[in-house]
Amino acid sequence: MEFLRDNANVIALAVSGLGLLFALYRMRWVLTQDAGNERMQKIALAIQKGAQAFLRREYRAVSILVVVVSVVLVALSFIPGSRMSAWTAVAFVAGALASGVAGYVGMYTAVRANVRTAQAASKSLNGGLRVAFTSGTVMGTIVVSLALLGVSGLFILFSNLLPPLEAVSALAGFGFGGTSIAIFARVGGGIYTKAADVGADLVGKTEAGIPEDDPRNPATIADNVGDNVGDVAGMGSDLFESYASSIIAAITLAALGSGLSPDKTLVGQVFPILVAAVGLIIGIGSTFLVTTKEGATQEMLLGSLRRGVYGASLLVAAAVVVLGLIFDLGWGVILATLSGLVGGVLIGYFTEYFTADSYSPTRALSISAQGGAGIVVIRGMALGMFSTVAPVLIVVIVTLLATAASGLYGVAVAAVGMLATLGITLATDAYGPVADNAGGIAEMARMDKTVRQRTDALDSLGNTTAATGKGFAIGSAAMTALALNAAFITALQGANGSGLNILMIDVLDARFITGLFLGAVLPYLFSALAMLAVGRAAQEIVKEVRRQFSEISGILEGVAEPDYERCVGISTDSAIRQMILPGIIAVVTPVALAFLAVVGRDNVIGQFVGTNTLVGMLIGALVSAFMLAVMMANAGGAWDNAKKYIEAGNYGGKGSDAHKAAVVGDTVGDPFKDTAGPSLNILLKLLAIVALVIAPLLANTPLV
Repeated sequence: MEFLRDNANVIALAVSGLGLLFALYRMRWVLTQDAGNERMQKIALAIQKGAQAFLRREYRAVSILVVVVSVVLVALSFIPGSRMSAWTAVAFVAGALASGVAGYVGMYTAVRANVRTAQAASKSLNGGLRVAFTSGTVMGTIVVSLALLGVSGLFILFSNLLPPLEAVSALAGFGFGGTSIAIFARVGGGIYTKAADVGADLVGKTEAGIPEDDPRNPATIADNVGDNVGDVAGMGSDLFESYASSIIAAITLAALGSGLSPDKTLVGQVFPILVAAVGLIIGIGSTFLVTTKEGATQEMLLGSLRRGVYGASLLVAAAVVVLGLIFDLGWGVILATLSGLVGGVLIGYFTEYFTADSYSPTRALSISAQGGAGIVVIRGMALGMFSTVAPVLIVVIVTLLATAASGLYGVAVAAVGMLATLGITLATDAYGPVADNAGGIAEMARMDKTVRQRTDALDSLGNTTAATGKGFAIGSAAMTALALNAAFITALQGANGSGLNILMIDVLDARFITGLFLGAVLPYLFSALAMLAVGRAAQEIVKEVRRQFSEISGILEGVAEPDYERCVGISTDSAIRQMILPGIIAVVTPVALAFLAVVGRDNVIGQFVGTNTLVGMLIGALVSAFMLAVMMANAGGAWDNAKKYIEAGNYGGKGSDAHKAAVVGDTVGDPFKDTAGPSLNILLKLLAIVALVIAPLLANTPLV
């Protein structure tokens, strides 16, 4: 036990290095695969250039934020009475760099794997699956490896340089840096992908009556770029932050002695790091379980991916038990960790149930399309609302089990357990956009129909895994934010010398109640801004596609090539321009409330705003954002798959009135599931991690 305890961070660093080498090895394998003929490579190159242009613009904008925030964090450390360390800025920059690198590598691989997947699918279904899934494996492994590398490396540094409160606050800066990238990658990527998708569908499918990914559609390249921007770079940054912050929250609570006996605080800090390290190794091994055979049905393909995820979950569960017993943490910590692991699997299952066309909710939604677009929208909204019940109950049960088993520390390790299999889970999600792009390339390159059939099978599975991945991301975000909130309140108590008893708040105190209201409205404001941004950007794409159809003769006849770059440029400019305000709101809100709480310590402002206002805001935002995100993601996923179910030949098939109604539902659902819904994950985590970072500033500020 002593060896593992004393060398846990070194072990984690070594495992992270192994993960990085594996990711690079798999990326190299993908890049050595056949990239197809010249036409396929030309299309793929256009997608690559579009993706690179967006990332360059996005990272240029985010780099300005990183510099500004770093300067502010250093300045805050010099405020009289502040217990914030200037090392927080170092951790912040490290988190931003690690998240940015993970997103870049993942998308670099994805936009090169798409054409190779299409070419491999021309030979066999299993070949296409192997290339697409291996690309997803690169994303999953690089995210987990860089997050674990950053947390363990900084933990070694800060624990030797700083007192406990300052050390854990500085470590939280790493999560803050990752979230800063994620908020823009998710929001900006979501605006980009849905503006292009909605614009392409409304004019191409509905008005011109041409198939999806038809080379005659000027927005089709932008649409394919968007798949990677939103669901590869965006999802990777999102889960990078969840993964890192869940470990940071567990370390913080253990360091401050919450939920553990005094003699277990040290092993409590290294336990989540070792669980993550073991999960990384198991995730790497589980990727080799994902294979299929020619002629496989969607159920067989889904079973192949499940084999990898469920196999990893069982092995991680066994590892948790072994580690818990070795460290003598008791069955309470083991049960808390396992409850999170099981909860993550269950949330994924119920997300699949409500969004996959193999189950009754989405099939019923498909049937309703025969009644028109209005009924599709109504039924889809109802489905999304109803689908919130199961994830909420799962989080409730996990929280109750975790706290009963090991207090607030139990909540944090439950989040760690939920994310322990992230390497393989994210791989199954990031595979989807690659398969989708492969289908688009097959269509635009006019490959044989059998190729499109195989890529459609992979894409259909990708839609299911994408919906499941979004559900998992939302559930893990809720648990991570809950753990971060617990760490924040515990850190506040430590900063104010009030011991580690549970913070008592008068629920009828007007300051706390107003905090709840402010927190509850933030997700709606945030979502509204994101949806409006998609609407404005999509309108620009619609105008441009219509203009090209009317002004460039021969496009619809296939004798003239559209101006793809113009649509790519519109999506990029709109996304970068309109992602700023939502991001600023998320960062500024907790800082502003904390500032008012500090300023109002000795004057009349304190009667209106206090630390309990900030606590209320965090709780209100967590509850509101969680349910709104689930509703949006599941409604959007169901609308998408209902449309695809009709396109498969049901209820009139493509071109029927039911299909046109379903396209309208899917158009409404696109910004739900790919922009506003996923972005709320970042919002609730960003609010919580910013609060934890600034906790030292609230020293000597009354807690109620």
